Amino acid sequence: MSRILVSRSCRSAGMAAAGAYRSVSLEPEPLETAGGIAHALPQLGDQPFLVVNADIFTDFPFEQLKGVMPTEAGAHLVLVPNPSHHPGGDFNLTGLASDQSGVLAGRLSMTSGGDAMLTYSGIGVYSPQMFEQVPKGVYPLRPLLEAGCADGRVSGQPYDGRWEDIGTPERLDALNQSLIIRS
Repeated sequence: MSRILVSRSCRSAGMAAAGAYRSVSLEPEPLETAGGIAHALPQLGDQPFLVVNADIFTDFPFEQLKGVMPTEAGAHLVLVPNPSHHPGGDFNLTGLASDQSGVLAGRLSMTSGGDAMLTYSGIGVYSPQMFEQVPKGVYPLRPLLEAGCADGRVSGQPYDGRWEDIGTPERLDALNQSLIIRS
């Protein structure tokens, strides 16, 4: 069985240091991101929740997400510079402005914007309503994000600190080697 690990509650989004709790939802088969989240909705409740992909390594300051409240059926994503294996990026981040805590945030679109394109980090705060209409079974996240971007329900913030996609054995090995060298 596959598992999806979902950390809940933007109110405590400093991860373990801020008292966030984790919930494990067993999947009968790999359900992709949206399918897995929809499967876990009964455990997540009706408040926005934080999702962190298991195949990333980062020093992102999760406390920046503590007060983030996405629009109904919306999301707020953390975006990073495009890695070499994904040079085209995922989103165009526009209308950047500082919020009350000084964090830059803006609206996302999926239209190609050349140098303005950034990559989704695998860190996001989601409204549970975004997943209420997801059919049971395998379902990817991208169609939901495309619809949310088109409707102005998806916001994002850039992050330029340490972030690595370790979703392949080669990238995980490269990270492990870099950490051994640093120690």
